[in-house]
Amino acid sequence: MLQTTLGSLELDNPVLSASGTFGSGWEGREFSDLGRVGALVSKTVTLLPRPGNPPPRIWETASGMLNSIGLENKGVDYFVANSLPKMKQLAASGRSSTARGPRVIINIGGESIDDFVTLAARFCDEGVDALEVNLSCPNVQEGKLLFSTDPRMTEQAMRAVKKVANVPVFAKLSPNVTDIVAIGKGAEQGGADGITAINTLIGMAVDWRKQKPILGRVIGGLSGPAIKPVALRMVYELARVVRVPILGVGGVQSADDVLEFVCAGASAVQVGTAMFTEPALMVRLLDEVRDKLAAAKTTIRELRGALHRSAPAPVGGSAR
Repeated sequence: MLQTTLGSLELDNPVLSASGTFGSGWEGREFSDLGRVGALVSKTVTLLPRPGNPPPRIWETASGMLNSIGLENKGVDYFVANSLPKMKQLAASGRSSTARGPRVIINIGGESIDDFVTLAARFCDEGVDALEVNLSCPNVQEGKLLFSTDPRMTEQAMRAVKKVANVPVFAKLSPNVTDIVAIGKGAEQGGADGITAINTLIGMAVDWRKQKPILGRVIGGLSGPAIKPVALRMVYELARVVRVPILGVGGVQSADDVLEFVCAGASAVQVGTAMFTEPALMVRLLDEVRDKLAAAKTTIRELRGALHRSAPAPVGGSAR
């Protein structure tokens, strides 16, 4: 009922963690049985350690939050030695005669194609299940989003990673573009096995009394329930055009949210910001999704993309 596939990668269920919100998963093991989720997606790992952006780096908004962490991490050597074994331990805890257990997906970030290639080769050697290429973090490189705003650069980056990768590779796209479909097509043409949509929207917060921005780096990434309508629309638009599977992410906090993304064309869904307030949310959603599917007498595979089988003509232009 809950089984789904991301290309050649088979998952027990469609509920995954979103990169950047759950560490490597180890941090959440005391809150719920993480051996039950479909996959654990790591926080972005870069080639060298990154100190991140200056504080303040988090700010709560009316319907979500702004973050400007800046991909803080200790680099690939530390991650492979300390964090990856813990992710694999969590994955092993969920394996049984009837379950594959959570897949281990590593999110990689770089400032050049060479960075992505080096990281991809390193993690493939370490035996991970898949890679998620972070083309779209708005909190680094002065917010230029070099790889996720140009279809040609997206294609080039994905093609280079695919040359060294022996596992499925997913391109994580930015919503901060005029036409996300063009970027998605570029990723697909570059050989991407799937697309993660979407990363955060660029935003900011202001302290008018001090007459200055609140975040230390001025801008940050907006996530949470506020961006769900945007994420749904972009998943829907991508699913009309690309043939590779889509991982939907953005504002998921209920079983209905999960199933809405699946109906719009997602093969799986990542849960992120909502876990800051409910660390056990992913596992609770699994049971609720199963109950809703049973009541509707359907499965994830049957529901996936259902909206496109009865949808009107492609949207575009003014919404008035």
